[in-house]
Amino acid sequence: MTDDFGPTSTTLATADGLSLEAQWAVPAQHRARVVIAHPHPQHGGNMHSLVVSTLFTHLVGSGCGVLRFNFRGVGRSEGEHDFGEGEQLDVRAAVDALAAGGAGQAPLVLAGWSFGADLALTCDAPELSGWFLVAPPLRVLGDDRFKAAPDPRPKWLAVPERDQFNPPDQAQAAIADWANAEIHPIGGADHFLVGRTDKLNALIDGFLSAL
Repeated sequence: MTDDFGPTSTTLATADGLSLEAQWAVPAQHRARVVIAHPHPQHGGNMHSLVVSTLFTHLVGSGCGVLRFNFRGVGRSEGEHDFGEGEQLDVRAAVDALAAGGAGQAPLVLAGWSFGADLALTCDAPELSGWFLVAPPLRVLGDDRFKAAPDPRPKWLAVPERDQFNPPDQAQAAIADWANAEIHPIGGADHFLVGRTDKLNALIDGFLSAL
């Protein structure tokens, strides 16, 4: 990684030997580092999807180091879709890359949207400072795979008020026994957050400031 301020294409190496397409931007001085995981590949999700792109652009512009990537089998990433199993290695490869390439004192956050949010919850890498989860369905994998759930580090769930898959009241019930987890409803939004992404920018700023 370089310290140039501007998006740069790169590749990530997974533990099972795949090369993943990625993009990052890391200013010389950055207040935080954020990995962003994209929504479901079988429904058109990739690292350029709406919420991922919105957060990436906002965070880069506000002086954060940011990395986004394509899961296996998406875009130029090698491999095939693995229904949430191999993708856990993809998330860890992204976290490892940003952890290795940025200033150690800057908080490192794992974020994701939808499928990507659920996959983020499977990673409890020691370098992480917390999780920022946008519209997590909380059903891509079994609850026992969410390693972050009992972890004491902070978890904010940005849940659209009209989410078609996991609205705020349902999400609140699902995380009732999680450690240090908060639901933050996104008013007027559904799962796809069209026209409401500005609210996410303000919310992730609040999360980073609270770390």
